[in-house]
Amino acid sequence: MGKRSKQKKTKRATGLEAQTVSRGDSQYFYWLILAFLVLSTVLIRFRLLSVPLERDEGEFAYMGQLILQGIPPYLISYNMKLPGIYAAYALIMSLFGQTVEGIHLGFSIVNAATIVLVYLLAKQLYDSYASLVAAASFAMLSLSPSLLGTSAHASHFVLLPALGGILVMLKAIDSNKLRLLFWSGILLGLSFLMKQPGIFFVVFAFLYVLLSLLRLPNVSVRLAAKGCSLYLLGAVIPFLLTCAILYRAGVLEKFWFWTFSYASQYVSEISLSLGVKIFFIGLGEAIGRMYLLWGIGGLGIVALFRDRIARTRAAFVSGFAVFSFLAVCPGFYFRQHYFIFFLPALALLIGIAISWLRRAALERRPGWGYLPTALFLAVFCLGIILDRSFYFDLTPVQVSRGMYGLSPFPESIEIAKYIQAHSKKEDKVAVLGSEPQIFFYSDRHSATGYIYTYPLMEDQKYALKMQKEMIEEIEKAQPSYLIFVKLLTSWGVRENSEKYIFRWYETYTRKYFNLVGIVDVSQDRTVYRWGDEAARYSPRSQSFVVIYKRNESKPN
Repeated sequence: MGKRSKQKKTKRATGLEAQTVSRGDSQYFYWLILAFLVLSTVLIRFRLLSVPLERDEGEFAYMGQLILQGIPPYLISYNMKLPGIYAAYALIMSLFGQTVEGIHLGFSIVNAATIVLVYLLAKQLYDSYASLVAAASFAMLSLSPSLLGTSAHASHFVLLPALGGILVMLKAIDSNKLRLLFWSGILLGLSFLMKQPGIFFVVFAFLYVLLSLLRLPNVSVRLAAKGCSLYLLGAVIPFLLTCAILYRAGVLEKFWFWTFSYASQYVSEISLSLGVKIFFIGLGEAIGRMYLLWGIGGLGIVALFRDRIARTRAAFVSGFAVFSFLAVCPGFYFRQHYFIFFLPALALLIGIAISWLRRAALERRPGWGYLPTALFLAVFCLGIILDRSFYFDLTPVQVSRGMYGLSPFPESIEIAKYIQAHSKKEDKVAVLGSEPQIFFYSDRHSATGYIYTYPLMEDQKYALKMQKEMIEEIEKAQPSYLIFVKLLTSWGVRENSEKYIFRWYETYTRKYFNLVGIVDVSQDRTVYRWGDEAARYSPRSQSFVVIYKRNESKPN
């Protein structure tokens, strides 16, 4: 009797499951909701287009600006990031203009496309319901202030081609069209070019291709090798072409030093034990007020092992989540925006969890099927309510302050305006600090390739050499303006940092420059003093920027 009752219950559950797939679940309905979701996200981003560039964005914008001027990366400006992100910014600025608004408009399109790809990826794995939940989750999380959502970080530009490549890979395997693996490799190779952690998505896709092909019935090792070779060929082509272009431009050696030699020093600076402590701090900052949404993602991990439908794709989702997390880990810095790499995997887990709860509710009682949807909508709306001022009320400058504190990102615009108004196009500017956005805003070239001063303060073997090289480049260029940023977050000075450059700065400015500006940064009001007023002003805060103009009567 018990066995028959159990069979009857299972049959009833299966019938309910079939009903939920067919009853009114029109694809047009889901696409309409997705379109509304994407449009809503774009409209919120549109309100925030004018949020001042932070320093990573400033770097990408300046490098992109140089590319548009015909100057290759790493020639007169250095950094350890791969050049794909610079090319992406150059493309955006060529389409939408070399402005903050143009950059953020291009970024909003990238983010909208990524939301759609999250939906398509989840749909390839599960159903439209789970896909819509996943897309909505990614849209909200990627816009969250806890993940610095208005800033066009390289992480977002890694995800777009990575998700596209993974989606093509799944279609290639499911349809047995191995030639598609080549194009999957191309897209994933582009994701690596955007930033080094993209390599984890490349490796994940390769392992999944290999294991999937070997599991297929009647597939020879030779056929599996062919599929993997097509994928790997596509994956390495973007990098090899980039190396060829940089070699032709004469910057391959500098490119290799910054993106691999120095980068290896950068990622080996923090110990594992310290990294664990930083991880929990960074994770807490990244989660912010979205803890309930992240908690549902944790429930998705349980669903992978408990739900019969989720288990069918558990190998993919588990592997994708693990490698997405590994992309967050290089160097153990765990900065908030690094967790963006994990968002598509988290969104999938949230979609899986809500879909599992929905099926479980329907099995209990057909009328309960709406409860998990209501739960998700409640959590989603709560997230909007908690951060409503960020989304709807705060000005772009207030948004910047809220996310980045006293970093002089709004002030960089005014400083650049002053320099632009008091210098010629060919004049050079030296910035002692890590504020490359000033070069972009002022449309003036840096007097040194060191647009960041973080490497000079790190406990790594190139630090003192870099300081001396930066000094030599500045002295040789004889910049018309020199800007000193008195702000800890612009330098990253540590107890054991080499201070050689600070001693040089005091002597050099006293000998060759006149003080023409002070920008005193505070949470309430920034004070600007120019000309003679600057010489009489004493900064009241611990965070300020000093602007010097070269004394033409005292050449080097």
